[in-house]
Amino acid sequence: MFGFKVKKLFILILVFSLLFLNIGQVEAADFNTQFSLNSPSFTSNVAVVIALIILVLILFILEPLPIGIIAILIPVILVTLKRWTEVSTEQALSGFSNNATITVMAMFVISRGMQNSGAVEILGSKIESFAGRNKKKQVGAIAGLTGVMASIINNTPVVAAFVPMVTNLARRTKISPSKLLIPLSYSAMLGGTITLLGTSTNILASEVSARLIDHPFGMFEFTKLGIIAFLVGLFYLITVGYYLIPERITYEAKDLMDGYEMDEFLTEVEITEDSPILGQSIGEVFKEIETDLDIIQITRKDEQFMEPLNVKTIRAGDHFVIKAERSILSEFAKNKGIKLLPDLQVSQNKLEDSVQGQKVVELVVSDNSFVEGKTINEVHFLERYNASLLAIRHGEKIRHNSLKDFTLRAGDVLLLLVSRSTLNRLEDNKNFMLERDITEEVDFNFKDIVTGLGIIASVITLAALNLVSISIATLGGVVAMVVAKLVDPREIYEAINWEVFFLLAGLIPLGVAIEKTGTARFIAYQLLRLTDSFPPLIILGIFYLFTALLTSLISNNASVVLMIPVAVGAANQLGANPFAFVLAVTFASSSAFLSPIGYQTNLMIYGPGGYKFRDFIVVGTPLLVLLSIIIPFFISVFWGI
Repeated sequence: MFGFKVKKLFILILVFSLLFLNIGQVEAADFNTQFSLNSPSFTSNVAVVIALIILVLILFILEPLPIGIIAILIPVILVTLKRWTEVSTEQALSGFSNNATITVMAMFVISRGMQNSGAVEILGSKIESFAGRNKKKQVGAIAGLTGVMASIINNTPVVAAFVPMVTNLARRTKISPSKLLIPLSYSAMLGGTITLLGTSTNILASEVSARLIDHPFGMFEFTKLGIIAFLVGLFYLITVGYYLIPERITYEAKDLMDGYEMDEFLTEVEITEDSPILGQSIGEVFKEIETDLDIIQITRKDEQFMEPLNVKTIRAGDHFVIKAERSILSEFAKNKGIKLLPDLQVSQNKLEDSVQGQKVVELVVSDNSFVEGKTINEVHFLERYNASLLAIRHGEKIRHNSLKDFTLRAGDVLLLLVSRSTLNRLEDNKNFMLERDITEEVDFNFKDIVTGLGIIASVITLAALNLVSISIATLGGVVAMVVAKLVDPREIYEAINWEVFFLLAGLIPLGVAIEKTGTARFIAYQLLRLTDSFPPLIILGIFYLFTALLTSLISNNASVVLMIPVAVGAANQLGANPFAFVLAVTFASSSAFLSPIGYQTNLMIYGPGGYKFRDFIVVGTPLLVLLSIIIPFFISVFWGI
């Protein structure tokens, strides 16, 4: 992962080097043969803001601190450098009370209410009956349903709800989840472009557009373009994209554990009658051991025990299932009176016990989970949940050793042996996505679904008719969700993605500095110098493509804040329609098809799909090129350039 961050940093430096290459070496008259405005000055203020932009982007890529903390640092720097940034204290803090920040915060809660109503699960449970084992029908049904859902509630919770359902569907129908999960994420991105509420990017872009050109987005202002983009993406995913997506995980394995190559790491042993560790507790025996060796389960007289095991007294005849490399286990067994039973295969069926409720499950780390960026030991995961950790999947890689020191990221998949009580706790825990068998009857209340949909419809109607501002409408929706008991008041704080909240609060004043100091106009001028022989439609396509590439390196919200002022500056210098350029940047910021870490939904499918990084490049590049032609064309048709 660190190597990839270095590559992203190199690409970023290369991009900015191209922008500012030979600054001042070309006379303004060369450029003014096509554009009427003089070259913007490269002032000390512009230099400071550009340096700040580069610093922020580098920090976002390397992440020496959590993204939210980096974002909070931005207003501090802006005020400290007020002489050059021209940002007052009030402006630096304006992001916290901005309509976009409040609206996004409220939409996370409303989306949680829809999740709690059971609407997403009940719709998802119908996919198998519709598509059966037809792979393309499954892709079409999943992508179509996801796009529709993502158009009215935030797309991230939609993907969070669908990932367990899709992976379980893949297992039941013997289809690789890799074939289904990229379409899930891409369609969520494209579905989010259909209405203003589909993604936080749209809401933030509307706020920036209102400030720069006095043109906020209407609720359905770009719906026709969003539908076209979504349908193009859907067609691509069912046709060309389907054949480009590899099958990284297959479910031809006889059980879940076999797919994690556990046969080389799990061994059953027996405690002999003359073992020197008889009568000792497991905690006493293993506390001094520094090797990577874990006891997963104890079988004693046909009764199985799992975590917590430290207090269990060792008895003759006990059978332990131990997770370790064979060489390490053999060394440990010497002089311990432990007999290896290599002929007994430790299968999933052997570990599970339907009577006692022990079950092997996959647990996916959700976006905005409290465990992100922390190790298993740091969050006391095994003690907290009384679970035995068998393996971790990160993208294509499966980790079996030193699991307690593994740093967790969104999308990582944990293979666990859990008890019935732990399973119940994890099912209700929004920090994780836990598979649920879609053959089971989905627990939902039809009245709750109708109520939730009614609340969302009310929010959309109030905002669309301009009866109240969208921030007030969504806050009202939060209250309605709580009154309807679709969201517990204590759940509100958990539902909000605070990283996104602080990211918006920090980036909005940075956008103010970019505009006030003339940095946006200066960067726009440098970009136009590189394309001064192209017609405006081609330049619009280049802005779309450039923003999409930037979004694959940093977050979508950061791309909007950085690029919309530049796009408006370019439009003004071209004498073009600035709103057309704003729309191109907005749509491009939801086109992070080239990277698993450019967008939250890509992160969430990275582990469950077992993808390699290059899979996103291979599948996403043709779609991005296609949309970089289609979207600018239809922008010119609908709004003019």
